[in-house]
Amino acid sequence: MSHTTHEAAIIAEHEAWMSKYGRTYANEAEKNKRFKIFKENFEYIHNFNNAGNKTYKLSINKYSDLTHDEFVASRTGYKVPGNVAPTSSPLSARSIAEVTDVIANAPTSWNWTEKGAVTPVKDQGGCAVAAMEGITKIKTGVLLPLSEQQVLDCSGNQQGCNGGYLNEAFNYIIWNKGLTMECYYPYTGRQGTCDPVKQAAVVAKISNYGLVPQYNEQELLKAVWIQPIMVGIEVSGDFVYYSSGVFTGYCGTSINHAVAVVGYGTSQDGIDYWLVKNSWGPDWGERGYIRMQRNVAAPAGLCGIAIWPLYPIV
Repeated sequence: MSHTTHEAAIIAEHEAWMSKYGRTYANEAEKNKRFKIFKENFEYIHNFNNAGNKTYKLSINKYSDLTHDEFVASRTGYKVPGNVAPTSSPLSARSIAEVTDVIANAPTSWNWTEKGAVTPVKDQGGCAVAAMEGITKIKTGVLLPLSEQQVLDCSGNQQGCNGGYLNEAFNYIIWNKGLTMECYYPYTGRQGTCDPVKQAAVVAKISNYGLVPQYNEQELLKAVWIQPIMVGIEVSGDFVYYSSGVFTGYCGTSINHAVAVVGYGTSQDGIDYWLVKNSWGPDWGERGYIRMQRNVAAPAGLCGIAIWPLYPIV
């Protein structure tokens, strides 16, 4: 393919991408700037997938006209809490006796989505809310879609899973004595003014939250078998364009994003993984989820997944 033909093909891809995601630009200069970024990302993803030497694939998505720094600035920003101590309370779904030998007795795979304890993925959704929905379902038998919008509007955290302190949402839920239903305080995906009447109509609550023993993926597995767990990770590199497979790419441990771990398993290729619910909409990754490599050499886990695992206590 000639350079001219190659360039024309990417221009067509960009135009189709703009149409798909409803993207418009203020002027031709901005469009040209964004096209150059799109082209660089497009070519990187194309070459990565063609190499075929990784356990995961990448794809163009709604963030493909952003530089990495722009993406990190707009979609991440979580900070680790400075005042959470590991709790001595057992995880609340099962007795401590039941989890003593969990590594030997736990199933080789577990998926809370298959147990009906996980609500659909949203864009800008609440990772703390996902963990709370899970334990509420486990304790009551009913999956209550709780209001992520309430947390966005009323907690002081304006960025959902993309900013603030990891424990901020749990602190708010405890202070407010619970959350209302999503149907009563519906999701818009952007921060608005807190509605005090809706905020008061709580249907589910937590009494506290705990910290899973840190830097230990085996302890995290115990916790995930018992209930969905909120964790902090570092988003960098290939993570942004993840499409499918088990993610084994490079990332550090500077926590900047929060997600919910809702299961674990082993791929057909024999790679252990965590099943992670993200908050970037169902069109990202595997229907909004990512499988991240489990049992890596570093105690922090891939992308720091084992550093700050938090769970709600009913």
